[in-house]
Amino acid sequence: MPPIFEGYDAARGPAYDEMFDAVGPRLPYRQLRSSLSDLSDRDLRARAEALGTAYLDQGVTFDIGGEERAMPLDIVPRVIEMEAWATVERGVQQRVAALEAFLADVYDAGRVFEDGVVPRAVVTTSSHFHRAAAGIEPPNGVRIHVSGIDLIRDDDGEFRVLEDNVRVPSGVSYVMTNRRAISAALAESFAQHRIRPVAGYPQRLLAALRAAAPAGITDPTVVVLTPGVYNGAYFEHALLARTMGVELVEGRDLECRRGRIMMRTTHGLEQVHVIYRRVDDEFMDPVQFRGDSLLGCPGVVNAARAGNVSIANAIGNGVADDKLVYTYLPDLIRYYLAEEPVLRNVETWRLGEASAREEVLDRLDELVLKPVDGSGGKGIVIGPQADRAELDALRARIELDPRAWIAQPVVQLSTVPTYVNGRMAPRHVDLRPFAVNDGERVWVLPGGLTRVAMAEGELIVNSSRGGGSKDTWVLAGARQARSGPVPAPAVRQAVAPGPAPDPGPDALLLSEQEEQQQQQGQEGESRC
Repeated sequence: MPPIFEGYDAARGPAYDEMFDAVGPRLPYRQLRSSLSDLSDRDLRARAEALGTAYLDQGVTFDIGGEERAMPLDIVPRVIEMEAWATVERGVQQRVAALEAFLADVYDAGRVFEDGVVPRAVVTTSSHFHRAAAGIEPPNGVRIHVSGIDLIRDDDGEFRVLEDNVRVPSGVSYVMTNRRAISAALAESFAQHRIRPVAGYPQRLLAALRAAAPAGITDPTVVVLTPGVYNGAYFEHALLARTMGVELVEGRDLECRRGRIMMRTTHGLEQVHVIYRRVDDEFMDPVQFRGDSLLGCPGVVNAARAGNVSIANAIGNGVADDKLVYTYLPDLIRYYLAEEPVLRNVETWRLGEASAREEVLDRLDELVLKPVDGSGGKGIVIGPQADRAELDALRARIELDPRAWIAQPVVQLSTVPTYVNGRMAPRHVDLRPFAVNDGERVWVLPGGLTRVAMAEGELIVNSSRGGGSKDTWVLAGARQARSGPVPAPAVRQAVAPGPAPDPGPDALLLSEQEEQQQQQGQEGESRC
């Protein structure tokens, strides 16, 4: 074992390690391990330190409790072989197609309830189900323009779905910035691999947003709607607007006139046709949701209902993110697509069911408990790591509202070598592939966001819990075939599936309520 990997084998636990098996380095990682081993300790340390400094200088940050921090980027990339990625790609495409059909059904005919696939109460009791979204028909049938499907790799190395994110998934900015940073920091290693690019994401997204424009609009005006500069994901909002060449706007830049959404510009009012919103449903329209919201635009929901503006992702998508709905996804894939799931769920207990609840309450100290509407790792209780007082409090909360919880076994997320204190150490990772749906095809960004738990033994990878990220290298073959289009659901045919502007001095003249709402407005975003 090279000096930099000294002690790595002894530190490995029972989890599947993606670089090493019992014999030695796995094939996709052999060249990377060799090139890392050729670097001196001093050189590697200097390159790793430069990454963190560069991210802070460039504003690649996120917000925790009002403190702006650089997103930790580990210098060791994650490598995924072409064959494994092909399975991930097919599975994500399949899942998005099923979720599209489900959302179209939920907000229209509701045949999934009539046929007994999902109990109606599962959807109507979800905090993210919005009756205001019923009857809104997207111009090209797309509700999930962007998705981030969280995956983990289990003890056998099989990718499994941990949760779905189809509201306003965040993190793709780190995919692009990580690639630029790592390709410079490890230029030698990068040149030795055939790695599929990620730089084309903004163009794919823009094309999908333009395709979602109201009927008859040939040159649509697209904007990115942000809660504002105090939002934790503002860096990403600004980056996407800039790389797509569209305007970055706040709610106060928009107004509804005669059923159309207009944007204030230096040349007067200009009609907006597509809003890529990074604001939660509850803040989008004070007429329909929170009357005190200062982040959205009054009347935008009715403008969408009239077919004058498209909202991406669609309002009401959050019901598909509900972790209770997640438990039904394998059945929904079979129901809408007449296929078996390509990617399996993690085994899950629904605590609203008496028999499952009884079993789970007897095993609280063995399982992971998750609130069904949580995000960013909030509210998760890992039984083996909890003390008696935490478990007793959890038991009381479950008994009070069992529908609000699911339980899963403790899954030892796979590990990847991570540079910690001058040596390589195994750290747990997950993966968020991002998919863009233009109505004709679901395109999956090759790589996605790998999040890494930086603390030894930690299983929660979210940045809000101290996690970092890695560049994700998807290896390409000699002839990289394009993924074919995903067909519309074949079963249940009745169910249709410029530079960012300077915010200027006025952006700082916010009331305390506005600043608080900007920070809250990403509550529904799947935080990194």
